[in-house]
Amino acid sequence: MFKAVSVVGFKKTGKTSLVLELARELTARGRKVAAVKFTHHGLDLDGTDTARFAQECVSVAGIGPKTTTLLWNSARQLQDIFPLLGSDIVLVEGGKSLTWLPRFVTLGAAEDESGLGQGLALATWGSGSLPGVPQASSVAELATLAESRAFTLPGLDCGACGRDSCHELAREIVAGTAEPRACEAMNAKLVVRVGGQRLALNPFVDRLVTNTIRGLLTELKGNVPGQRVEIVLE
Repeated sequence: MFKAVSVVGFKKTGKTSLVLELARELTARGRKVAAVKFTHHGLDLDGTDTARFAQECVSVAGIGPKTTTLLWNSARQLQDIFPLLGSDIVLVEGGKSLTWLPRFVTLGAAEDESGLGQGLALATWGSGSLPGVPQASSVAELATLAESRAFTLPGLDCGACGRDSCHELAREIVAGTAEPRACEAMNAKLVVRVGGQRLALNPFVDRLVTNTIRGLLTELKGNVPGQRVEIVLE
């Protein structure tokens, strides 16, 4: 299961600065950190070759001496990005609608901030407060929380865990009354890993693919029923 925490808040409350400081602190602790930014204004590609290519192509990659970039010319889900990041912890700036991972809430806007927690807040940062949510006093404190309590759920809302949604389970995990392992989609009999990371499978897909594979194996010589089956796709 990927480990991630989002930083949410209104404009001008220090979200970007906090993500940068958290990234520095976690990197200093030996963690491999990735960052993802949600924006409503599009990506600034004006005047670049990448923008010209993107007008004609579904995706564009750039490879330089020290950096590699990949641009999809369409919106993707955050879960699609995780396997490509190669990190221990992902810091997500924005994404208030992401209700399947915990969050830090930056406060201090001249707006009603009471709805930002959604039962997912591990801590707040900045001036102001949210009822029942501790206020962090240092970036180091937030980094420790990220190390120990960051998590993601698959966002499938499959109901296999007995809850109506991933949001409901995520709230219980943040409250300390449940563990991420309660997610049945991450404990399927069929294990699929991409880049070393296990992918979530809802119970229907788990049963469908598992039973299909077992049916195909009955036709293969050397198959012994009841034995562990391993299939590797290179």
